Amino acid sequence: MPATEHGTEVAVVGGGLSGIVAAYELMKMGLKPVVYEADRIGGRLRTDRFEGCEGDLTAEMGAMRFPPSSTAFQHYVDLTGLATTPFPNPLAPDTPSTVVDLKGESHYARTLDDLPDVYHQVMDAWNACLEEGADFSDMQQAVRERDVPRIREIWAQLVEKLDNQTFYGFLCDSKSFSSFRHREIFGQVGFGTGGWDTDFPNSILEILRVVYTGADDDHRGITGGSQQLPERLWEREPAKIVHWPHGTSLASLHDAGRPRPAVTRMHRTAGNRITVTDAGGRIRTYRAAVFTAQSWMMLAKIDCDDALLPIDHWTAVERTHYMESSKLFVPVDRPFWLDEAVDDEGTPTGRDVMSMTLTDRMTRGTYLLDDGPDKPAVICLSYTWCDDSLKWLPLSPGERLEVMLKSLREIYPKVDVRKHIIGDPVTVSWENEPYFMGAFKANLPGHYRYQRRLFTHFMQDRLPDDKRGLFLAGDDISWTAGWAEGAVQTALNAVWGVMHQFGGTTDPSNPGPGDVYEEIAPVELPED
Repeated sequence: MPATEHGTEVAVVGGGLSGIVAAYELMKMGLKPVVYEADRIGGRLRTDRFEGCEGDLTAEMGAMRFPPSSTAFQHYVDLTGLATTPFPNPLAPDTPSTVVDLKGESHYARTLDDLPDVYHQVMDAWNACLEEGADFSDMQQAVRERDVPRIREIWAQLVEKLDNQTFYGFLCDSKSFSSFRHREIFGQVGFGTGGWDTDFPNSILEILRVVYTGADDDHRGITGGSQQLPERLWEREPAKIVHWPHGTSLASLHDAGRPRPAVTRMHRTAGNRITVTDAGGRIRTYRAAVFTAQSWMMLAKIDCDDALLPIDHWTAVERTHYMESSKLFVPVDRPFWLDEAVDDEGTPTGRDVMSMTLTDRMTRGTYLLDDGPDKPAVICLSYTWCDDSLKWLPLSPGERLEVMLKSLREIYPKVDVRKHIIGDPVTVSWENEPYFMGAFKANLPGHYRYQRRLFTHFMQDRLPDDKRGLFLAGDDISWTAGWAEGAVQTALNAVWGVMHQFGGTTDPSNPGPGDVYEEIAPVELPED
């Protein structure tokens, strides 16, 4: 960064992972990020605690599992010294057992081999479907070899062919999924983390991004909760920092160590500046701003003038599709699910009394989370999406609890979950959260052009002069929906954009995303 720009203020709207990463990197290069946050640092890296319960029990209300392919995200996990542990997804190696319960019939499994043959048929059908319709092996090989030209060649063909295709339509077009029964089972049990029928209306391109990058494989959770990551970055004092004295942190650059309050208005003013008004009535003008809150906030919660973005980008924001999601957690006295089950005669069966559960009942996904046999533990009673999530929207936490306990009694009639509960449930419906309006974006068919506009917005040399200076970031701008990796990547893209606007450059041996844009840019579809 040119020395003449050191200390220049840059607004960062949103204190979630994307906003905090952007602010942290801007600070390191000698700029002064000014972070605005309406609620609390973390965004959808939100870790709640159970009041009045023994032990430090946590509930991951948003992001809770992270794949090893999320290497940019992992960089910051390592930087802040956080530990990770395997996440107990269905049939994962570290998951003690899994129960798949469909149409009133339950199957107990420790590995995939323990499930009936029909589930193997479904798995084989999915693998064949990916090969037939999406060049899966070729793309995997190209990704492993970092063969960017080949990746782009395969992807360009798929985008042209599949942009108008739903996930479900993609399955139906495959000979391997000619059976409705197989498609139904796949939707309710799915691959990787569970059922994917709530994704069926979405663009198949969104699903391919997930499977190509291994985003649904080998997940790990953050010990003590994911919200620690942005919180630690907020307090972290970088060893290498430009302009600012050693010992500087984001917290130390803000009054009382806290972000500024919610943004209520954003507009352009003379000299192509971005003027920001906050909930406290303070008005500040900036030469650059990074907007990391969910983009729908610009349509509803924040008074934004049309001049902030080109009209095609406003259209893309308006067309962004968000998925709903809800969770319900309870604290329990111990991991009782590891007790050995007995039959009607009292004979041990060799099975756990309760398992990680996938079902077509109201709970859909139930996860069992513990930190040792003799400690209080946590159950995620229900993790649901879209219509399944909307069913719970009008219900109180207590009402939701009763519905979920009823579903689990039908699967485990001999297990009294209620007697082990030691505190009140905690719950979230992200579509009802005023500063989020949904869990994450998931493009519908025909949305590829919209997504590309938002994802490449940081390349502002291509924009009119009077539409530059505001940079979009966050997981709803990202290339792969619903993963923290996208929040990090778009933050770094925006940081590069700010740096470029202020006349900064990268080291030639470590180019930034804009420096190699022509090599890696997503394929562009014609507008006509």
